[in-house]
Amino acid sequence: NGTFTVLALPQYLYTGVDAETGEFLYDTNVAIPNQILYACTGNAVEFVAIYTGTVTYTQTCTWITASDIEDWIGIGTATAADTTFLTICAAAANSFCYRRRQEVGYFDSLTTVPSQDVKLATVMYGGALYRQRGSITDFASFDGMSTGSTNGLSPLVKQLLGVDRPQVA
Repeated sequence: NGTFTVLALPQYLYTGVDAETGEFLYDTNVAIPNQILYACTGNAVEFVAIYTGTVTYTQTCTWITASDIEDWIGIGTATAADTTFLTICAAAANSFCYRRRQEVGYFDSLTTVPSQDVKLATVMYGGALYRQRGSITDFASFDGMSTGSTNGLSPLVKQLLGVDRPQVA
């Protein structure tokens, strides 16, 4: 019980700390979902698995706004209902993109976007959320031939966010 600072959200089994570099070591052969590494100080610090509990994630990222998405989509002045939904899409895109970058090892500011490519990816993701409004799986296409359904993040959004690639020290 208590309040702790999260150090990492690794996807592999934590095995210790490198004695020379101080970097965390992981066994990449053992995937551990929902693993959280946090700082714990004292004289009896142990690595333990806790199978029950609640983690409250209270960080709020503010990289983009509803008007960023509105400008990117090019819808001009939005209605009150659209403005509310755009605000929700911006908040969701901020949270998702920040968390996704955090999961792959970036330590970004919550209030200042790290770069313009990350900002564009966040706006693009928010725009995709907005355009999916009312659809079942993907945003609507009105072309006679239609478009193929995309599942997951667009490769372009992944590239701009810098995710799904190895970190370089």
